[in-house]
Amino acid sequence: MTSSESSSDIVLSRTAVPAGIIDPVESARAELKAALAAIEIKGNFPRRIEQASQRGIVRAREFAQRNPVGAAAAVVGVAAAIGGVVWVIARAVSR
Repeated sequence: MTSSESSSDIVLSRTAVPAGIIDPVESARAELKAALAAIEIKGNFPRRIEQASQRGIVRAREFAQRNPVGAAAAVVGVAAAIGGVVWVIARAVSR
């Protein structure tokens, strides 16, 4: 922390327990609050999936801007793979 920063400028994570709590009851409450926040973050699968998909979209767009030919080849490859899987499933069902 630099001299221009005050201790109130520091932002703690929701899962962090603030330092300096002397009262054992307040300390237990802070620990419970941090543990529940961590469980919520870990257990919120729809939100985690959404964040992961957003990161993937950003990475795919950056890749497409850096290498448009490679991105087009990747799209064609994925489409061919999906088509192949659908063809195999359709053929298996029709027998």
